[in-house]
Amino acid sequence: MAGGLVALFDDVAVLARAAAASVDDIGAAAGRASVKAAGVVVDDTAVTPQYVHGLAAEREIPIIRRIALGSLRNKLLIILPAILLLSQFLPWLLTPILMIGGAYLCYEGAEKVWHKLSGHHEAHASEEQALPDEKTIVSGAVRTDFILSAEIMVISLNEVADEGFWSRTVILAIVAVGITILVYGVVGLIVKMDDVGLSLSQRPGKGISRFGHGLVKAMPRLLTALTVIGTAAMLWVGGHILLVGSDELGLHAVYGAVHHLEELAHEATGALGGVVGWLVNTLASALVGLVVGALIVLVMNLTVHRRKAHTGSH
Repeated sequence: MAGGLVALFDDVAVLARAAAASVDDIGAAAGRASVKAAGVVVDDTAVTPQYVHGLAAEREIPIIRRIALGSLRNKLLIILPAILLLSQFLPWLLTPILMIGGAYLCYEGAEKVWHKLSGHHEAHASEEQALPDEKTIVSGAVRTDFILSAEIMVISLNEVADEGFWSRTVILAIVAVGITILVYGVVGLIVKMDDVGLSLSQRPGKGISRFGHGLVKAMPRLLTALTVIGTAAMLWVGGHILLVGSDELGLHAVYGAVHHLEELAHEATGALGGVVGWLVNTLASALVGLVVGALIVLVMNLTVHRRKAHTGSH
């Protein structure tokens, strides 16, 4: 009896160690998948604060909460089941779908650059004064988030494609929840930073007050920096997705050229080779993203936008 009990405890211990190792593996895979999606996460974090810009301070966090819940629904109820089914039954479709999303990111980034260079931002400034209602703001933000969330989830899926179906499901669910909390937690901190600064500036104590004033003054610069980072992330991530996707589809020339440049830079810079090689790859990806995005902007301006302008004039 005692021997059987000891054997049972041994079996339980083995199962517990296996379960712990499985949890560790899932956690590591989720972390690896999240890191690969980091560029889109930066983009998502940089894009979202614009939706609450100009609203009453007390409505900022409730709206961000509604957008975050919409983002979580996007990831868990729509995107996750769709990509799991595709990966299980039509895995060859994932790369083309990812490339379509990458092209969209390139278009969004190039359009932002075009608007900045052509002065369209100032032309639309008067239109932006009339803020839409909260429902419209939330629905618009959730629609944009859907594209970015799909990119995050598909990139993450590519990193765990060799895992079993249920492991993929758990890993991607962890990525979905973790990244949503991270993105919208950071967004919440960003949009409330000026309120925190204002509160600190009114407190006694020269050091605290000065720090509060500094936070208030830093906010416009931070939002401008986030806009630039978000645009750069769109072009970099979109371009990289297109490069890798084209290579996987058998079109090796452009990806091969970029990879060759990365290796040359790595070998030529010694100890800094890893960083320099990454920078070369990133800049090349962004350049590809800008070229592809500019071509799409040109086509859109010559077709869809022109047609809308013509219809509006009547």
